[in-house]
Amino acid sequence: METEVKYLKDLVDYQEGSVVSREVISKPAGTVTVFAFDAGQGLSEHTAPFDAFVQVIDGEVEIRISGEPHHLKAGEMIIMPAGEPHALKATGRFKMLLVMIRG
Repeated sequence: METEVKYLKDLVDYQEGSVVSREVISKPAGTVTVFAFDAGQGLSEHTAPFDAFVQVIDGEVEIRISGEPHHLKAGEMIIMPAGEPHALKATGRFKMLLVMIRG
């Protein structure tokens, strides 16, 4: 495992018309992944069997949880509860840290 100090926002770069991800940690207990979304990109509505922690590290996003919109900007976080339908839509370019806990 790397012990080098890094900036989260520098772990992934924006790519036009794309969603880019980089898995930082992958363990049986969960994963830590950094994403970069170009403006207008997103993830369609889906559910997950585990709670998910989202930390916005750059830009802004709309996250819908069970149909309710939440507008987040850099520095803000939200928990997406297990079993609740959720979707993400980049209102501009944005980056996020996603932590999934399996347990």
